[in-house]
Amino acid sequence: MATVTEESVREALGNVNDPEIKRPITELGMVDTITIDDAAITVRLLLTVAGCPLKDTLNRDITAAVAEVAPAHSVTVDMGVMTDEQRKSMQEMLRGGRTEREIPFAQAGSLTKVYAIASGKGGVGKSSVTVNLAVAMARRGLKVGIVDADIYGHSIPDMMGVGDQRPTQVEDMIMPVPAPVDDSSVPEQDREHPDVKVMSIGMLKPKKDQVVAWRGPMLDRALVQMLSDVYWGDLDALLLDLPPGTGDMAISLGQHLANAEVVVVTTPQQAAAQVAERAGTMASMMHQRVVGVIENMSYLQTPTGERMEVFGSGGGTAVAQALSHRFGYDVPVLGQIPLEVGLRETGDSGRPIVSSDPDAESAKILQQVADQLSGRSRGLAGMQLGLSPTGRL
Repeated sequence: MATVTEESVREALGNVNDPEIKRPITELGMVDTITIDDAAITVRLLLTVAGCPLKDTLNRDITAAVAEVAPAHSVTVDMGVMTDEQRKSMQEMLRGGRTEREIPFAQAGSLTKVYAIASGKGGVGKSSVTVNLAVAMARRGLKVGIVDADIYGHSIPDMMGVGDQRPTQVEDMIMPVPAPVDDSSVPEQDREHPDVKVMSIGMLKPKKDQVVAWRGPMLDRALVQMLSDVYWGDLDALLLDLPPGTGDMAISLGQHLANAEVVVVTTPQQAAAQVAERAGTMASMMHQRVVGVIENMSYLQTPTGERMEVFGSGGGTAVAQALSHRFGYDVPVLGQIPLEVGLRETGDSGRPIVSSDPDAESAKILQQVADQLSGRSRGLAGMQLGLSPTGRL
């Protein structure tokens, strides 16, 4: 029988990722000591905080990893807590050696596609569209984050099934809450268990029912905190669920994330469409590109197959045509989502319909929209390049 060494155990532990940070625990400095005797192995693990909510997951994963290289040994995980200095060292490592706070998605080298989901008015299903687009992208293997930027009307945590969870904090760095994607279309044994990282002001309040009553500067600070103080890691896409209208948050987004691309959500009736145009125009004023329009609640399909246009028709097309004419580039209608009971029910239960019922018509259309967005390259039309003349030739 091969001798079990500390090096072989540490190498095995290199395959165990921290469930929140998604990096190997050996790389994060969480593995303190490894003690090996004839029949037992003890791994001393340093948690980032004493009340780590996922310590049971870490215990299970570490035990399984060590058992692969030492099947004849019993495995014990002895859990401690990092010192302040160790946490600061890990924080600096995660930030690439930088101690100052900055928004990683605003940097020139960022490869993360940032989509702001906007609407002119409330009640058009913007949050429902956001969570389903995020989950649809995750189902395709992308690493996705959601920022619930609707400070007053935050609903993303409940719609993602993590309304009662709180983020872990390491010094002044916050870990987003992972929301596992329950993909019922894939057999359990074949699932890779993708997740979407979620951050909302609702997760930071002392009480869930506490009212947020902030003015402009506080709203701006909240957005910056959720973008810069949160360790998002390497994301393929970040979706921001904006509050309705053209107020402080839309302005702050344009200032801090000028590279964000905007998706406008509307319903078919003309009153909603006219207001939705303003949301798109606001994005253009902030030098952001509008990449498309989604028409939600487009129709209700009866059991006989008839389509009832409960809220009228043509709103999404009208918004897309008006914005295309105004901006001078094509703003397409990305999809028309039907009015379905299941779409509402799955949002209330915290199980977005694209994963819980992927065969539903609304789920199919939302998946197609997500595929369109994630499969396109970032265009330059309508975007500010940050260039200025230096002088005459």
